Amino acid sequence: MIANPPFNKDDWFSEALHDDPRWAYGTPPAGNANFAWVQHFVHHLSPTGTAGFVLANGSLSSKQSGEGKIRQRLVEADLVDCIVALPEKLFLNTGIPVCLWFLSKGLHGNGHRKRRGEVLFIDARSLDRMETRTLRVLDDADVERIAGTYHSWRSREPEVAYEELPGFARSASAEALAEHDYVLTPGRYVGAADVADDGEPIADKIARLQAELLVEFDEGRRLEELVRERLEAVE
Repeated sequence: MIANPPFNKDDWFSEALHDDPRWAYGTPPAGNANFAWVQHFVHHLSPTGTAGFVLANGSLSSKQSGEGKIRQRLVEADLVDCIVALPEKLFLNTGIPVCLWFLSKGLHGNGHRKRRGEVLFIDARSLDRMETRTLRVLDDADVERIAGTYHSWRSREPEVAYEELPGFARSASAEALAEHDYVLTPGRYVGAADVADDGEPIADKIARLQAELLVEFDEGRRLEELVRERLEAVE
């Protein structure tokens, strides 16, 4: 199942929905339909089905009106398979950053390896380019990197072995998620990207950067004086 439901819809609830059988993990708040959509998808999945959908980033961390508890129960039920953080400005009608949720009822295997008690986090916010001043795009290579990482992680015999990359991908345990109070923001789990060591001792680097900064300050003052002289000449 693939879906792109409306984000943060606030006028969806009615009393007829109060005891809806879809709310197996908690009644969604009347002011936000995000977790109504999540549970709607779960409810309609086959016993081995997988759903992938786009949601606003607030769905990863909000604790308002029971949303945090619903998210916790989804994790504890071994339904959350993978979370992907995406950059902002990917849509024509909104500039907000979004995320991808992958839920699966097949974490016991279903042709893939068993991954109960695990969630894959991918931070893809740096995999983009600006096509216009207001629109970002993910190139085919970016999509392939995200999809390839997910498939390698869940596969029993991947063509390319799964590799955890600081700043990009990490498989987190249920215990780690509990420590973070079931907030599912990928940045909390993937850490910072490794920075290549250029071989320059840190003390020498600091001294060099300080010297370069002082030169820039001097150049800034020179340009300021030049501008003042030109303005006075105009008067």
